[in-house]
Amino acid sequence: MTRGVVVAASAPAKKKIFIDGEAGTTGLQVRDRLAGRDDVEIISLTGDDRKDATKRAEFLNACDAAILCLPDDAAIEAVKLCADPDTVIIDASTAHRVADGWTYGFPELCPGQSDAIKRSKRIANPGCYPTGMIALTRPLVDAGILPRDVGLVVHAVSGYSGGGKQLMAIHQAGDAEPWGAYGFNLAHKHLPEMAEYSGMGREPIFCPAVGAFEQGMVVSVPIHYDQLSAAGRSAAAIQECLEERYAGSRFVRVMPLNETGDLERGAPDALNDTNALELRAYASDEAQTVWLMARLDNLGKGASGAAVQNMNLALGLPEDAGL
Repeated sequence: MTRGVVVAASAPAKKKIFIDGEAGTTGLQVRDRLAGRDDVEIISLTGDDRKDATKRAEFLNACDAAILCLPDDAAIEAVKLCADPDTVIIDASTAHRVADGWTYGFPELCPGQSDAIKRSKRIANPGCYPTGMIALTRPLVDAGILPRDVGLVVHAVSGYSGGGKQLMAIHQAGDAEPWGAYGFNLAHKHLPEMAEYSGMGREPIFCPAVGAFEQGMVVSVPIHYDQLSAAGRSAAAIQECLEERYAGSRFVRVMPLNETGDLERGAPDALNDTNALELRAYASDEAQTVWLMARLDNLGKGASGAAVQNMNLALGLPEDAGL
């Protein structure tokens, strides 16, 4: 260095991010969370180029991370178009959630999961409903409180944005019912990941519904104490297990035991536009039952927020940047 000359340190190069399917509900929310950040640069296709396989391949191979906000078949095609093994791919579809070679993108799943995401180039973003169900049950399974072969029932209600632009248009036009259930064929696409990552190995009976609100979600798992191991048959044991698992977590909060808060009057949208996940246990040692409940933004921790969190981890950026 020449004496007396100060050489300014060069700023780190911005990470290039390609959102394949950025015009969709999830893609738009990912883009909003990345807007204004000085550590990333969004590269975008416009017009007919969005459907041009050659153009998409060019962008998929030119970015540091690609976030796929696509239907399953299109996501599978996008992965094939990416020939660069160093490109981080985060797939928000269901296509790769239980596929070999893919890391499940729920950093709070278990100890070590966050580090696994940091090392991975192929990350499967969790589904919104499974995020709530798995967050509630996996700690109990790992602790030996909830046996792996127990049959569970999961009830959930989501805002209508979970149905994409078509369902959103119906609700916003005032033509929708105030509440509607679905999944009556008992083969919902989220069942395999619920079984896999809850640690249960057995698919629950899943009863999803959509309410007349745009964003937000509540997932419920009711359990009889006789479905639990003897050591876990108390409100204190269940609450302690959840609190220990998520102690110090940036985004997952375990609320006080049996606290109803604003849920009693119905507030599934209280966490909208955040990456927060709230967990609650309502337990009665007298009745020998527990009602586990999770609340989250189906477009936040349930989709776009989770994708950005995973991207941050995989690219070595601050985990909570943009969140």
